[in-house]
Amino acid sequence: MSSTEADAAGSRVGLIWAEAAGVIGRDGGMPWHVPEDLAHFKAVTLGAPVVMGRKTWESLNARYRPLPGRRNIVVTRQSEWRADGAEVAASVDAAIAAAGFDSPWTWVIGGADLFGQVLPTADRLEVTELRGAGGAQALTPEAGDTAAPSIDHVGWRLDQVDPDEGWHSSRSGLEYRFLRYVRA
Repeated sequence: MSSTEADAAGSRVGLIWAEAAGVIGRDGGMPWHVPEDLAHFKAVTLGAPVVMGRKTWESLNARYRPLPGRRNIVVTRQSEWRADGAEVAASVDAAIAAAGFDSPWTWVIGGADLFGQVLPTADRLEVTELRGAGGAQALTPEAGDTAAPSIDHVGWRLDQVDPDEGWHSSRSGLEYRFLRYVRA
């Protein structure tokens, strides 16, 4: 489904992820823990359908599956795969169609394959950018094995940065900022 079709029907598709030095994951999980990013993720996605790949579902802590307050739709090619509290779709297009139009947004939350498939037609990107405290480069591309989506800055416009200048300091010792991109 194109973003134009979704707009006409009243729902839009967004992607949300956290990245450090171009990395979003390592060994099927995130190589950091930033409570403030998790709170942001919850604030953005609560009440909306979330679409994720099977590996992303499996990487979630079992006590948070399904993600509460959200319709969880898992994309997998394994036709017999099931999970309590989640709907299953055979493709990302089927998952987005299944999400329907009851919510203004449907959020794709990972993994990298789904991000790559949806990025060309997505309407909004919510990106948490992370770095070592004080600008230190403790978080390097070598810290992970899964690359962040590559944003074509010609097709996207940076709409919001929080904070406006500089970085927030996390209780975890890392620094972070929230970036919102919209279609240019």
